Amino acid sequence: MRIVSLLPSTTEILFAIGAGEDVVGVTFECDYPVEARERRIVSTTAIPEGLSSKEIDTFVVEAMKRGDDLYHLDEGALSGLDADLVVTQDLCAVCAVDVSVVDDALAHLGCTAEVLTIDPHTLDEVLASITTLGDATDRATGELVDALKARLQIVENSVAGKAKPRVMLLEWTDPPYAPGHWVPEMITRAGGEPVLGRSGEKSVRVTWDSIRAEQPDLIVCAPCGYHLEGASELAMALIASGEVPAGIPVWAVDANASYARPGPRLVDGVEALAAIFHGPAGNRIDGARLIRA
Repeated sequence: MRIVSLLPSTTEILFAIGAGEDVVGVTFECDYPVEARERRIVSTTAIPEGLSSKEIDTFVVEAMKRGDDLYHLDEGALSGLDADLVVTQDLCAVCAVDVSVVDDALAHLGCTAEVLTIDPHTLDEVLASITTLGDATDRATGELVDALKARLQIVENSVAGKAKPRVMLLEWTDPPYAPGHWVPEMITRAGGEPVLGRSGEKSVRVTWDSIRAEQPDLIVCAPCGYHLEGASELAMALIASGEVPAGIPVWAVDANASYARPGPRLVDGVEALAAIFHGPAGNRIDGARLIRA
């Protein structure tokens, strides 16, 4: 089987279930595992490099108003790969190539590849998507899914009965966005109470006045598209701006690795959040950094 994955999360899942050898095409964002970088890149972004958080938001908003695509699919590369299966999404036009674009491209090329749409909104649906990809590629997934569920249960048991901090997790910083989809559930399972965001729904733009009104106990900076270093820089910029009330701890996390991409490493994110919420401050936490105590 020859597979083109148009999502970093599904690329990660395909490698995790042993189908990595069948992956022949990926996106410019597919950077995990490292072997994924050896595959041909078939989609790129229209967003210019070097923009600030606010400039990116402005670019995206204006592009959406015009109906412009934020991602470009290389039809020539897709044609040359002779795919049997193309994995894409219909969840967020800001995140990846939309399924309609893929369908149009395949029709134009006369390609008969199967198109599989993966659109999880909750943690359970993320785990179910692993099984779906396993079924589509004839790979066993039970052991992986069971192990991930067991780790989640260990976290939930460890935080049971503890006080729940009110957590404002930012999926974007300028302007601020409250979390959606699986992220509020990650906070809940880690023993926190999510502020403003709702599980299973889209992330929403909010204001600093609304955030301050909720009186969060801590802020977690997890901007979509950023790894830990970039998230740390944005968190420090937030503190410097004066928007974050004094006395509220601010953490930065590796959003790309364990929050923004619906794959196995979301469980790493839940474990990190539990350590942030309930572990001794100052302890080293993989994928997380205390910016202001």
